[in-house]
Amino acid sequence: MKLLYLLIALALVVPATAVVLSSENAGAADTGPAQVAVFGNGTRYEAGSYHVVVLSGTYREMGRQYGALMKEELQAEYAMLRSHFTASGYTEEEVGEFARTATALQSKRMKEIRAGIAETSGLSTEEVDVLYEGPIVYLVTYGAKAGCSFVAVWGNYTPDGSVVLSRNYDLPDVFSVFYPYYTLAVYNPTDGSNGVATFGPAGARPETLMNSAGLFIADDNAADSGSTLEIAGRPDLVGEFFRLMLDYSDMEGLDAGIMTTRTNCAWIVNAAGPDRAYSYEETVYDIKRREGPGVIAAANHFVDPAWRLAAPPAEHSTTRYDNLLRLAEENRGSIDGEQMVAIRDVLLQDGGATFRHSTLEGMAYSSDHQVVFVPETRTLWMKVVDRDWQKVELGQLFSV
Repeated sequence: MKLLYLLIALALVVPATAVVLSSENAGAADTGPAQVAVFGNGTRYEAGSYHVVVLSGTYREMGRQYGALMKEELQAEYAMLRSHFTASGYTEEEVGEFARTATALQSKRMKEIRAGIAETSGLSTEEVDVLYEGPIVYLVTYGAKAGCSFVAVWGNYTPDGSVVLSRNYDLPDVFSVFYPYYTLAVYNPTDGSNGVATFGPAGARPETLMNSAGLFIADDNAADSGSTLEIAGRPDLVGEFFRLMLDYSDMEGLDAGIMTTRTNCAWIVNAAGPDRAYSYEETVYDIKRREGPGVIAAANHFVDPAWRLAAPPAEHSTTRYDNLLRLAEENRGSIDGEQMVAIRDVLLQDGGATFRHSTLEGMAYSSDHQVVFVPETRTLWMKVVDRDWQKVELGQLFSV
């Protein structure tokens, strides 16, 4: 990783007006992140089969770096989306309205990033906004919904007592068109805010985020328990995750931020830091925070009995939830990052919580992406279905 740190440092001296390709590294073996391009204070790497971009500067500058370094992928992803929406009968105005609704109430900082992307990617600001919301609209055209699950352990479940967590993002296999665009993006703002890392399709709304203070946040679909009711005039809650990661550096602050941010629709929000983890069950009118004695899990149903749910949760949700708690108990005392990866490799049919081209509600589903994160050391393992796990030391990428 010393080589990676040196490459990042060297990227800072490259002129901001050019993307510089590094051909000798572009075809390197999958032994670690290989630098392939730089633009200003931004650097692009390939880590195994994953794109990694490390950005630094103002929010507009980081957007410009992202747009230049990921230009080919951003244009190809947008073209794929535009073609699909046209074939599905959506007009350009309808898709644009979806995007405007999702982004209009966002903070200036996020809008600055997308404005910067538009300046260097060859896409207009409106097209970048469509790209941001595009995967969600894409799923809507199939009538599909996300699944997801989360488990975090600490205390006597881990060798040193610190938190080890994991998250599965479960989607129908029709989402496989986005697999080539998966990118780990690391933002290092120069305004004093935390560094923020996101993992998801290039340019799209991030739903798995970590920051330089060792905090983590992600979401699970909760429509089955919390209803499909949506409230207009509130920011998209998942879109607020980036702001929360920029602004909070400890679990006390993040907890306060989550508890005072009213959601626009039902969600389960999972958050963690180096010493503890919480799961928040949210509807448009109430929020309940769940805690655990060294272990906490979540799937796609509310667990807190105070909700007094009228309908039972889906069987696959309770099964995944129960399996995660059982696997945590079976591995109590030994769960480090590598052991959590092994837990997440256990498929649903084998007693785990992971889908891999499994049939669910008449559609093929997979755990589209998975992450394991150790907040204390900022160590990340990431995976897209049918690819290998890739380990990344985020701490060094936040040090730009």
